[in-house]
Amino acid sequence: MRRPLVVVGDTLLDRDVEGAVNRLCPDSPVPVLDETSSTDRPGGAGLAAAFAAAAAGTEVVLVTALADDAGAARLSSLLAAAGVQVYALGLAGGTPEKVRLRAQGRVLLRHDRGGAAGEPSPPAEAVLRAIADAAVVLVSDYGRGVAGQPALRAALAGTRAPVVWDPHPRGPAAVPGVHLATPNESEVRELAKVPPGETRLATASRGALELRQRWRARAVAVTMGGDGALLCHAGPTPLIVPAPATADGDTCGAGDRFAATAAIALARGALVSEAVQEGVTEACAYVTGGGVATALPPPVRPLPSVVSGVPTERIGVVAAATVVSEVRAAGGTVVATGGCFDLLHAGHVATLQAARQLGDCLVVCLNSDASVAELKGPDRPVMPQGDRSRLLAALSCVDAVMIFDESTPQATLTWLRPDIWVKGGDYATGGGEPVLPEAELVRRWGGHTVVVPYLDGRSTTDMIAAAHERGRRGVASASTADPRADPPSGSAAGPRPSAGIR
Repeated sequence: MRRPLVVVGDTLLDRDVEGAVNRLCPDSPVPVLDETSSTDRPGGAGLAAAFAAAAAGTEVVLVTALADDAGAARLSSLLAAAGVQVYALGLAGGTPEKVRLRAQGRVLLRHDRGGAAGEPSPPAEAVLRAIADAAVVLVSDYGRGVAGQPALRAALAGTRAPVVWDPHPRGPAAVPGVHLATPNESEVRELAKVPPGETRLATASRGALELRQRWRARAVAVTMGGDGALLCHAGPTPLIVPAPATADGDTCGAGDRFAATAAIALARGALVSEAVQEGVTEACAYVTGGGVATALPPPVRPLPSVVSGVPTERIGVVAAATVVSEVRAAGGTVVATGGCFDLLHAGHVATLQAARQLGDCLVVCLNSDASVAELKGPDRPVMPQGDRSRLLAALSCVDAVMIFDESTPQATLTWLRPDIWVKGGDYATGGGEPVLPEAELVRRWGGHTVVVPYLDGRSTTDMIAAAHERGRRGVASASTADPRADPPSGSAAGPRPSAGIR
């Protein structure tokens, strides 16, 4: 599969809070959870994309909407670490979050936050091109608006790739002609309005047939938990695909695992019945193997939203989110640039001043200490990230500073989605052609990359080398007079008395 697998849908930030319950609340008869750990992961379409990236062996593109807040910044870093290429749309409002409070492996309470669904912004040309060029498209709808975006729906209806549609009762109908729709039992009852009182098999069969006709879908597979799936794809008689074994465990994410597996199978050319069988087998193994807690690699550690000991009005994720959201709400232009900025010098300042003139705010993406050491070597940075960020934030041309921990600012840029990404003029080949590795990334949301003039001869590396050279010269000059040499004849200086052995 050389072409990308494209996932389209709403991404949520999922957080599992683990703890122990040893007492009841004194003012209300409810259990008190003493938190011991918490884990963040992408949810919704983001989870389906992460599953696909781990299994597909090919590029996985996620078309989703990200808000201007810290939750979306965290999602960007998690998705980048999972190997997912994010093509982000803007999202009005906040990032939806699902927090599960757990004790001894059981969910005590789920706390949802993020407010009502916001409206996603229209897709850039790069997004529509990715859908048109896909090997397969999985629509992972969580009812928050991405699957209903008109330009995306037109692209989904027009693609030649197989489309798998995982629906949500609050979401729109599948576009006509999808290869496979994958509702679960409760979704079928709500979507198809099947009257109560019938058996599970009758409900699933009637609902699948109704949805297949209404959506003009080639096939509908109703997932039935530990009982496998029911497939309606050829006439009124359904195909029952039983689970290979009884699956007992945390089922969170099992539907996403099923849909992602079926999509990968269709991209390989499998029959729809074969794709459903693979999906059932993989979902069963996923639940039996421990579910989402063991299926994903350990998440990347979050950077602190503030920098200890540093004024925070311009530094950190929250500061950057505030600036960007205000500028976008006013219809302004967001400009961003990035780098190590170790030993701030005149060349840096010239680049920052030129960048700020291009828009209504400038956000500096600053390499963390760990990132600088990875890029420059163990002796760098000379100045820690707290000092570097504070110096940058003190400049009148800088509106916010955001620290990132990776070797490249891909995750940070995916969240910020600047209208203009700026590099200094020293980023060029010997022939003078600009080398901007972030250019393709910025095009995903319709942004632009530019180069601004750079003061020649200014370099942090050269400054450090010059300082070392001056230090060596000073040492060499001091060593020309050997303090151990005998004093000249007639000198007042004579042998010092022994102070004993120390």
